[in-house]
Amino acid sequence: MRKLPGAVADTVVVHPNRTKASSKATRSAVILLMVATAVLVAIVTIGGWSTLQGAQIVSIGYVIVFLVMAYFVGQWNRGVLPVASALAILLLVVAAIAAPGWFDRDKSGYDNPGIAPGLLGLLTVIIVPLEFVLIVFAMRGFSQQWNVEVEVSRDDYESGDWRKRRLTDEGTLEPQTQS
Repeated sequence: MRKLPGAVADTVVVHPNRTKASSKATRSAVILLMVATAVLVAIVTIGGWSTLQGAQIVSIGYVIVFLVMAYFVGQWNRGVLPVASALAILLLVVAAIAAPGWFDRDKSGYDNPGIAPGLLGLLTVIIVPLEFVLIVFAMRGFSQQWNVEVEVSRDDYESGDWRKRRLTDEGTLEPQTQS
């Protein structure tokens, strides 16, 4: 039997791992951590603009990349999560190395940037654990397999019966067993 162009499909593609509360919480946490990273890097960049010695472009790049990746995580794209982890590792190392330098500038004889060097040092120190937590949550999100798609019948989709099934290793839904 041939389908008419305006006919409704007999199957619907669903993403069962995206409906789990843990996946939604992880996605929200990753987005929050990425936006917080972008904001902190932007504050340190703007506040220390005159003393960054050419690193402004890299900092602005980090802000833009983290905000774009946060947008894609909001669209359930898990492909950016390993990239976010890799960039977070780099930023963690740079922040750990840079923080003492901001505290050293808090003495007399140094040209003060727009924001007090002690505050910039504190914000830079805060970036270190923030990036560690981002790495953990991004890898957790990657392991949750947000990309898994399963075809279910239109009747199961409309009744919600597909939510009562368990996802197998082969990517199919089967009835949950009571134990």
